[in-house]
Amino acid sequence: QAQLVESGGGLVQAGGSLRLSCAASGRLLRAYPMVWFRQAPGTEREFAAGIKWTTGTTYYADSVRGRFTISRDNAKNTVYLQMNNLKPEDTAVYYCAARYDSSVPREPREYDYWGQGTQVTVSS
Repeated sequence: QAQLVESGGGLVQAGGSLRLSCAASGRLLRAYPMVWFRQAPGTEREFAAGIKWTTGTTYYADSVRGRFTISRDNAKNTVYLQMNNLKPEDTAVYYCAARYDSSVPREPREYDYWGQGTQVTVSS
């Protein structure tokens, strides 16, 4: 059984930065992509960024490209989301997710494993 644990959320002013972490454990998750979704109150969960463990190939939503950077530390089985130049509209609960497949879909229903989520609040 795979497990994902996020950390690193918090309150930051607009223009500031935060780094989220997602520690993965369990069955061979390192062989498959890891992604970050986010969900603001009253909205659907949306894809933010993804990375393939093996190749390091990255994927971003248009809304975060150029401001967010996803990376991984294979030795620590941890994926990071560095968020710079944060905006109030980035306020959301951020979730990491995984699936046992090499593709990186952007629909949350495609993912089997989820962390508990971490709150990011950006004040104006």
